[in-house]
Amino acid sequence: MPLARDAQLAVGLLRKALATRNARRDLRRALDARGPLPAGRFTIAVYFADGAVNMYQMRQWYAPLQELAKTWPVVVISRAIRGADALLKDDALPIAYAPTVGAVEEVLAEQDIRVVLYVNQNTRNFQMFRYGHRWHVFINHGESDKMYMSTNQYKAYDYAFVAGDAARARLSRVLWDYDLDRRTFSIGRPQADHYSGDVPYESDDRTVVLYAPTWEGDRPSAHYGSVVTHGETLVRALLATGRHRVVYRPHPRSGVVDAAYGAANARIVSALAAANAADPDAHHVHDTGAELGWQLAAADLAIVDISAMVYDRLAVGRPLMITRPLDPEALVDDSGYLSDCEWLDASASGSIVAEADRVLGDPDAVGRLEHWVRHYFGDTGPGAATARFEAAIGELMQRWEQWHADSAG
Repeated sequence: MPLARDAQLAVGLLRKALATRNARRDLRRALDARGPLPAGRFTIAVYFADGAVNMYQMRQWYAPLQELAKTWPVVVISRAIRGADALLKDDALPIAYAPTVGAVEEVLAEQDIRVVLYVNQNTRNFQMFRYGHRWHVFINHGESDKMYMSTNQYKAYDYAFVAGDAARARLSRVLWDYDLDRRTFSIGRPQADHYSGDVPYESDDRTVVLYAPTWEGDRPSAHYGSVVTHGETLVRALLATGRHRVVYRPHPRSGVVDAAYGAANARIVSALAAANAADPDAHHVHDTGAELGWQLAAADLAIVDISAMVYDRLAVGRPLMITRPLDPEALVDDSGYLSDCEWLDASASGSIVAEADRVLGDPDAVGRLEHWVRHYFGDTGPGAATARFEAAIGELMQRWEQWHADSAG
């Protein structure tokens, strides 16, 4: 067994090295073909120190940032080879590849960066914090009641953009001596204004169920993933009815820590393929696309783990169920929506058809959802969140002007 594990580790390291080498080659070619960025062009930077595996954190911000760039030009400062390669291939925003601190300083010297946005808590963010005379703003990559959403790391940023009243209440409970009124802006979910993508099937009388689990987590308190505990059982039950369509969107990190999650994910994908082969009209979907939007809007019911996907779906205002973590050490904040949600226990996964029918037929569900949507996101009317996002940036720009003037004086 140790020899087999060593061999698997060696193969994995070799594949990673080859992927990095290929990304470095592609990146260099793309940068050479593009040429240098125009100096003095950009006033807002998005700092992204991660590789390709966390690109979902950036991609969900593309549309709001593209809209923002019409007023304040935006550049992404990318620190990792594979992350920069993926960003360049997406071609959604201008990219400044800065693998070293010296390269970061060159970008700051060439551009008029006044606001730096951060989509995650990568430890290399601290290499950027050293530069003053600009605002450092945590915008995160989702809204949820996970402990990640109230970490004391919020204090490292000058400001934070949060979704709404639920986030403010969460932070006020956890953070000591933190001025919420001055340091946070409630912007809702601007990504929801840009939900898009082509639905890969024709609408029919099937009930569409989105199953979008998170990954297994890297510590017991974050063991929210359900692929092993719930996923195979519930997917198998839904595939067997002939009246459901499953849209399966696994987390891109599934199996990174625990190989059992990767294996369960592979079996679910195989089951979907087999069901489609047996019934060509089923059109079950294994969704690994970069776009997130149509899945949330099109599904009659969403089944998700404790993750940002809960609140992405909540913003749509349509029925959803939350898988209850099997690990008793998994932290569950039941002071908000999770105190009033529709839970799916692992033991009830085999009865998902009955559970789904119950939730979809509950006349009180709409009222409860409307309450929690307002609490978490405020006004979710078309364009409302985007307007609040851009207004928050505008306020920070005004504050920058004032501090810049005072400093010059």
